[in-house]
Amino acid sequence: MKQIDNFNIEEFHKRIGENVKRLRKEKGISQLALSHAIGHKSVSVISNAEIYNKGCRFNLEHLAKIAYVLDVDIKEFFQQT
Repeated sequence: MKQIDNFNIEEFHKRIGENVKRLRKEKGISQLALSHAIGHKSVSVISNAEIYNKGCRFNLEHLAKIAYVLDVDIKEFFQQT
């Protein structure tokens, strides 16, 4: 069994943010358009979570909605690039 001490949660959240950003850009969707599509009025949730600014991160609801809007499998957010 692996020890949890070796798991870096910050790197995990950064990877998710980077993947969301990459997939969003591949689809040609702005942060504002994506924010509105998932029910937010400003880009702050998307912009901060994409770069893990101040510990801001996507939750499962965000990821499920973003996957739906971008028409990608949610597992794409967790892949190492």
